[in-house]
Amino acid sequence: MSIKIVTDSASDLPLHFFEEHDVQFIPLRVHLNDEEYLDLQTIQPLDIYKHIRNGAHPKTSQAAPAAIYDTFESIVKNGDACIYIAFSSQLSGTYQTSVMIQQEIKENYPDAQIEIIDTKCASMGQGLIVHHAVQLLNQSLPFEEIAEKIQTYSRHMEHIFTVDDLDFLAKGGRVSKASAFIGGLLNIKPLLHVEDGKLIPIEKIRGRKKVLKRMVELMEERGHNLSSQTIAISHGDDEQTALELKQLIQEKFGCQSFIINTIGAAVGSHAGPGTIALFFSNDPLS
Repeated sequence: MSIKIVTDSASDLPLHFFEEHDVQFIPLRVHLNDEEYLDLQTIQPLDIYKHIRNGAHPKTSQAAPAAIYDTFESIVKNGDACIYIAFSSQLSGTYQTSVMIQQEIKENYPDAQIEIIDTKCASMGQGLIVHHAVQLLNQSLPFEEIAEKIQTYSRHMEHIFTVDDLDFLAKGGRVSKASAFIGGLLNIKPLLHVEDGKLIPIEKIRGRKKVLKRMVELMEERGHNLSSQTIAISHGDDEQTALELKQLIQEKFGCQSFIINTIGAAVGSHAGPGTIALFFSNDPLS
């Protein structure tokens, strides 16, 4: 029996990662101009930012139940075990749907081993957990131990990010409208993090460079053993700023291992162009 890692497209990992590490992903759905698209399959990240800049207002929906069922069934029919590393239940209904489908699969396949993990994470916070899971698989650990370690790692994942306009998150219901302070005209940038799977604004900072500096300061306050970690940075079609943040982190902490990728169409529909997000573990043992 093999153990298969499954995630969804909200993990914002590059396509080549899934191919190279035999990780299956379930696409979330994006609704744009009266058409439905599958994140990373029929619409790519840069497409969504182009449409947003041209005035489009994309919406998203959870992964199709049939796609979840087919993914789980294909694994258990092959006699393998499945660990699904899911997008935060506070931001999508995909986790709840997958739990119902897990029960249905077990009725049809009583011996099926399926573990579903609510990461309470988003974007490459979730992606780093998938990356960590792949490393655990390579250690040939038992199924239960791998699932437990993934759960623990998830609880210690830090998200620190800034968006150009909180209106995107408010319109999609990802932050409350009362939290969506707007400071674009004054060059005020909101800084947010994640608490129990929810997006929470924490500070308002004037100017992009000061925001990046503050992100590094928060990383120093919250992180442990940073130089030995893989650090993730995702961006809303702003690779230059992502690379600037990477350089600041390298200079401050000596980190060498990074994953940098564009935020996918599903998450990007809510975060918008110009988003910069930083992910690392606050667990000294990670």
